[in-house]
Amino acid sequence: MDFAKFHDKYYKNLLLIPLVLLVLSFAYMGYFYYENGEFTKKDISLTGGTSITIYSKIDSNQLKQSLSDSLDNLDTRELFDLISQEQKGVILSTTTDSQTAKQVLEDFLGYDLTDKNSSIEFTGSDLSESFYNQLLIAILIAFLFMAIVVFVLFRSLVPSLAVVLSAFTDIFMTLAFINLIGMPLSSAGIVAFLMLIGYSVDTDILLTTRLLKRSGESLNRRIFGAFKTGITMTLTSLLAVTFAFLVVRSFSVVLGQIFSILIIGLAFDLLNTWVTNVSILKWYVMEKK
Repeated sequence: MDFAKFHDKYYKNLLLIPLVLLVLSFAYMGYFYYENGEFTKKDISLTGGTSITIYSKIDSNQLKQSLSDSLDNLDTRELFDLISQEQKGVILSTTTDSQTAKQVLEDFLGYDLTDKNSSIEFTGSDLSESFYNQLLIAILIAFLFMAIVVFVLFRSLVPSLAVVLSAFTDIFMTLAFINLIGMPLSSAGIVAFLMLIGYSVDTDILLTTRLLKRSGESLNRRIFGAFKTGITMTLTSLLAVTFAFLVVRSFSVVLGQIFSILIIGLAFDLLNTWVTNVSILKWYVMEKK
């Protein structure tokens, strides 16, 4: 079957796919908030706590099982060499204060923790909460200015709302997904959401510009032209970010979370741009005719 004819007939029905996913995301986020009292699980960079890196080969699972009763909200992660993939250490994070966490860990290991065999970082809860609120304000301001620029650029309500809706659903679905897989959000993760706004909007603006400001071509040809350019942009970014994630995940928690959030967000952006936004804009253009 000719895809253009298929799309002409069913493009409105295709909107049900992202709509169902969005409804499920709202339902899950509501359930998550009911169970946890907040919209996402935060790590110690946003809640405050202690992070201890031990430069020794230690089984992180055994460490977690042995100390989980002594340390609050304990999490552990092994560190590996980038080239040889040999374990170089383990990271322990807990909401327990640094002195208590250090003493418990020394008792378990049987030796003192010094600057040569470990590093200890502590972040106060007040400072973390303030930093978290500032990052949320930064996201809201970035989203607001993005929406203003889009409305000024297109001067039309429906296409502008379609771009804003696509960016919002990218962020919201990504947040719901990381909650679903149990990923605690860090300050670096919030920065990744800021980056995701830019990744989302560029393809949506490309699509909207091609459909509304180009003439002399059929509507489907304009959509296909935007799709070829936009899908190349997104897939190139997705492949680059995926490769970077595979490289850094074993030795950098911060970069690993940034890249993992971008991978999830870019995957949702493919759906929200080329199904949601395309269908809304096509519907809008057809009604105007």
